[in-house]
Formats: sequence, structure tokens, C-alpha cells
Amino acid sequence: MKMERLPPVRTSLQPSNHPYLNGAWTPLLEEVDATDLEVLEGTIPTDIDGVYVRNTENPVQQPLGRYHPFDGDGMVHVISFKDGRADYRNRFVRTRGFEAEQEAGQSLWGGLMDGPEVSLRPGFGAHGGLKDSSSTDVVVHGGKIVSTFYQCGEAYWLDPETLEQGGVASWGPLDGVSAHTKVDEATGELLFFNYSKHAPYMHYGVVDRHGKLVHYVPTPTPGPRLPHDMAFTANYSILNDLPVFWDQELLARGLHAVRLHRGIPSRFGIIPRHGSTADLRWFEAEPTYVLHFLNAYEDGDEIVLDGYFQENPTPRPMADAPDGYGHMMSFLDEHSFRSKLHRWRFDLKTGQTTERHLDDRILEFGMFNQRYAGKPYRYAYSTTTKPGWFLFNGFVKHDLETGQSWSLTLPQGRYASEAPFVPRIDATDEDDGYLVSFIIDEARGTSECILVDCKRFEDGPVVRIALPHKISSGTHSVWADRAFIRDGLIPA
Repeated sequence: MKMERLPPVRTSLQPSNHPYLNGAWTPLLEEVDATDLEVLEGTIPTDIDGVYVRNTENPVQQPLGRYHPFDGDGMVHVISFKDGRADYRNRFVRTRGFEAEQEAGQSLWGGLMDGPEVSLRPGFGAHGGLKDSSSTDVVVHGGKIVSTFYQCGEAYWLDPETLEQGGVASWGPLDGVSAHTKVDEATGELLFFNYSKHAPYMHYGVVDRHGKLVHYVPTPTPGPRLPHDMAFTANYSILNDLPVFWDQELLARGLHAVRLHRGIPSRFGIIPRHGSTADLRWFEAEPTYVLHFLNAYEDGDEIVLDGYFQENPTPRPMADAPDGYGHMMSFLDEHSFRSKLHRWRFDLKTGQTTERHLDDRILEFGMFNQRYAGKPYRYAYSTTTKPGWFLFNGFVKHDLETGQSWSLTLPQGRYASEAPFVPRIDATDEDDGYLVSFIIDEARGTSECILVDCKRFEDGPVVRIALPHKISSGTHSVWADRAFIRDGLIPA
């Protein structure tokens, strides 16, 4: 392996005992380029050609108040596969907030758990008091990585091969862009939503494959809401208005406290992909909160939506958490909020909703073959987590047609990243490919990349590739074939 380190960033971060600033969440502050990565075990497949893009949370400056892992500065990692070789590089996303703190040499904004008085400068996004750290989500659209923040910051562009920074995407509207933009590889379109504290509280938009905003409409809700994800079918987009949002009385005093508003149903808004506000239809469902959806598709007069239903969306503080961290840790722990793989069916003729769990295990952060996005699909890949922690410790593959499933659990002390599906070149069917993931090995203090053959799921990795440093944990990832990067769509 050949490696080049970039000049160090300016940091003021101090050691602490914070549970999400140590272990697998220890911040990584160096940026490198590394080529010809070492293979630890197995052989790098020659039947994939593209990039795995992964983001992580890495605070650079000492927090002004109480640190939450979603406050960390966004760092994008890319491992590139071609002809049986792998190269790697990583970069911080140079947001306006990141650059301002580099200039100041300190934090300028409080975090998710702080009051508005903590920040030294006016904040960004729907929350209004945070730094836009662009640390939540990554997709590839129009030949570029698009990095976004869940509190509706700006969309930032990076080159998927070099990680050269392209700055703020020109199509971003005034109210920002939420994380979990969706890319339809069949059309090259990017679909997005945002939310805010002023009417109409939510918007929905479409960006074409050339990076032009071609559709943007209000999708009003009764008040400020906290949607986190969306989904789409071939002809529709699916938004949501869920009963977990800011306490209105506290919000009037500038405090952002999330609670479950009992007696209010979940609502799912279905709108034609290029439809108007008048076309938006709302469907009621059981109260819950949903962090992430899997896929959606049309089935006759019905729309089918798969995602992760939380049985206890506002859990009590974790009793055995370190002092002062119980509330934060319970909201990060899937075993506390109890997320289950779930299916909703919306009948466009009757306006009725039916729904049920597809699995009673604690699962989240699902992936599937993106060539089936918005279409009927058969296979889904979810993560399992270490109880009490936001740490992935395995994967479950579901055959949604037969109900069969297969599990892959990592050895103790090894933690995974969200793992997208990688289609083989000239794949013959839906699960003909691999899962790709970064692994943090706490026992060795190292990180690596693995590929799992989805046809032989329980056999474990077909290859383990050493990374040049131990990465921090984070949230999301994406796979992009080079053909999609080059052409902006994958023809059906």
C-alpha cells in the first residue's frame, strides 16, 4: 500500500470520557490518499467496478456544550474497486461551518443537546441553532457525491473519484435540503424534501440528472414536523408527517425537545413525482416514528412501502448509561426504540391503509439492489446492532417473497458500516452481487473493508482489505457503479 497524508486540519478537541468520542466512535482527524490496498484475506472480485462512499462523524473542535454524535463534522471516505484492485481516500466536507471554525480555531456552534444560548453565531437549518456539518447522508447523483445534513442544511458536492470539493449545490432551495435525498438510477433524477419551523413547514422537489431543479412544491403539514426519510415508486413520491416532533410549548421558548404526541396518527403523503400540492394525498396509519425506509413500489391500485417501524419511538433514558448520557443513548439505541421491519399498503382507490411487521427482530439501516428502486423487489439487507449502542454488529438478508432470512453476525468487538448492495457486472438476477462495508476492529485498533457474496450470505466475507487507519463510526453510505457515475443513469 502506498499512502500520502494531507496537511493536518486545525483542531482543539480534547480527550474525554464521552461514550461517543471513544471506542468505535473515536474521531479520525487525518486525511489520506492510499493506493493498492493490502488484502488481508481472500481475493478482490474483478466483477465489480465502482466506488463505496461512506460518511462518518468526526468532531474537530472542542464542543461548547454537551456533545451528540450527530454534531460531528462530516467526513467522506471512498474505496474504489476496479480490475481486482482497491484504492482509498478520505476528506472532511468543507462546509461553511467547518471553514469558519477552522479560521476561528474553536467551535462556534452548540449542538443538538444544547440550548440556543450556547452558540456563538447564528445557526443553520431547520433547527436554527446548529452548524451544518453535512454529516448525515451521501448519495451519488449527476456524477457527483451529494452530502447532506438531516436538519436541512445545504447540499455539498464532492468528486466520487478524487473527493475534490465542489462547494454548495446550486439547486438547493432557501429552506435547505434534508438528508435522505433519493436517486432513481432509471431516470437519473434526485428527489428530496425539506422541513422548517415556518409555514408551509415542508417542501418536495425534483432535480434532473444534469443538476437542474425542475420541480419544487409546498407539501404543507399542520405545524413543524421532523420527517427523516422519504421513498418513491416509478410514478409517486412518499413523504411523511409522524407524531414524533418538537414540543410546541417549549419550541415557543426556543427549546427543541422531541416528544410523542399521543392521539395523533402517522400520516403518509403520496404525490405524483412531478405533481402539484393539490395532487398530494394523505393516508393515516398507526402512530410511530420511522428513521429509514427501504423501498416502495406500485401493486395494482396499491402502493407498497417497506421501512422500520419504531414500537417505542421516545424511550426512557437508559438506566445504565454513564451519568448525563441516558437520554441521548436511549434515542441512539435500536433496542430501546425497537425498530422492526414493516410493510404499509396504501389503497389509492379506497384511501385505506393496511400494515404489518415483516420481522419481529430489532433491525434498521436497510439496503437493497438500487436497480430495483421504486419497483417490485425481493431481497432486503438490514443491520443488527449491539444492545445499548449505535453500533452495527451484523446483517440480515430477507427474501421478501418467501419470508426466508439469513443472518451474518460479526465477531465480538468488530463493528460494521451501513452496507449497500453492489451488483456484479452483467448480473443475472436481483441478488447477484455483494454487500460492501467498512469494519472497525476494536481489539486490533484497525479498520478494513469487506465484501460479502449475497448468494452465499452466511459464509462471511469473500475478501478483507486493510484500510490505512482506524475510522470512526457514522451513519450512511452508498455504492455507485462507474457506468452510473459516468452516464448519470442505468437504463432498465
